[in-house]
Amino acid sequence: MINIFYWSPCLEKVGTYKSTINSALSISKYSKKKISVTVINVCGEWEEEKQLFEKNNIDLVDIGFKFFNYLPKSGFLGSRLSYIFIAIISFFPLIKLLVKKKPDFFVSHLLTSVPLIIFNFLSLKTKLILRISGFPRMIIFRKILWKLCSRKICKVTFPSIELLNQLLKLKIFSREQSIFLPDPVINLKHYIIKKQSLKNNLAKPTNKKFFLSAGRLTKQKNFTYLIKEFKKFSDTNSNFDLLIFGIGEKYEELYSLINRLQLSERVFLKGYNENIFEYMRKSDAFILSSLWEDPGFVIIEAAFNNSFVISSNCKNGPLEFLQNGKAGILFENNKDNALFEALTNYVNHEVDLKQKKISAKKNCLKYSLFRHHEVIKNVFF
Repeated sequence: MINIFYWSPCLEKVGTYKSTINSALSISKYSKKKISVTVINVCGEWEEEKQLFEKNNIDLVDIGFKFFNYLPKSGFLGSRLSYIFIAIISFFPLIKLLVKKKPDFFVSHLLTSVPLIIFNFLSLKTKLILRISGFPRMIIFRKILWKLCSRKICKVTFPSIELLNQLLKLKIFSREQSIFLPDPVINLKHYIIKKQSLKNNLAKPTNKKFFLSAGRLTKQKNFTYLIKEFKKFSDTNSNFDLLIFGIGEKYEELYSLINRLQLSERVFLKGYNENIFEYMRKSDAFILSSLWEDPGFVIIEAAFNNSFVISSNCKNGPLEFLQNGKAGILFENNKDNALFEALTNYVNHEVDLKQKKISAKKNCLKYSLFRHHEVIKNVFF
């Protein structure tokens, strides 16, 4: 029996949250060997997924008090304080768990400093697998920690080839340690769409075409830029609306911007929706305006649901997935008029939209749970 533990204390249902669930599901579902998959429930962050885990033979082990609901989750300062608190409160319980359970593999997706320190100072037979997503700020503490702990790491996985190459240049991890492991984004079971009328779900009934965007309402997603660029576009194109799904600390700021630009009849903040796949299918195109992504779960989901993708060329994710523009439209990250011109090119059909959409959907295949398992099984087995 091979025992695999996942460590990923997520505060919000972001890409890492989905990646952790789907990675565990892929091993549990597709592995032909006798395995036991366990997700560590640090402070109650995985309570909502109990039923899903039980159904798929994934264990959930508690190591502390369930104070998750009391933690601040939004805002830079609030989330950082929460992660510091989680790190302190979980340190010794995690040591106790590792010594007692002796898992064969420990997969660290988030708050990686805690297991790195533990593995560096304890003599454990457990093999540590570190997932790095997004190009992290190379502060002195992180550089020193990675250097000290690199010999204790079995493998380091990266969700994009660009990110892998960037980290290799720092000469902290070896080429043998580093592997490209596409995130498991596409889980077919989650694409069963409930039969419901899209029109009834709109903030205001409309027969117009619409662009779609989704993500946390934070600085990273750059929705302020998106709304301003859409304003320029809407001045000459009155038959398109913009729907934005998501919640976050910038809601009030974005709501005020929409009213100030007199777009309240054209731009709709739709809040959080567990299932936006039907919107993706009905949309004219999906827009990603992010300042950074890796790889950008939402554009993969959009492409899989037959939505044309228009994205910023931010580092690590979209550029690679959209094959430098061969599988969608790329615009220069955060540049004035760049998105406006991309939208104009799209509606004027100045690019081969059909072929680009087909190419994007083909690219989705490597982000399936099955393909994820086919790569990671070489690490485990």
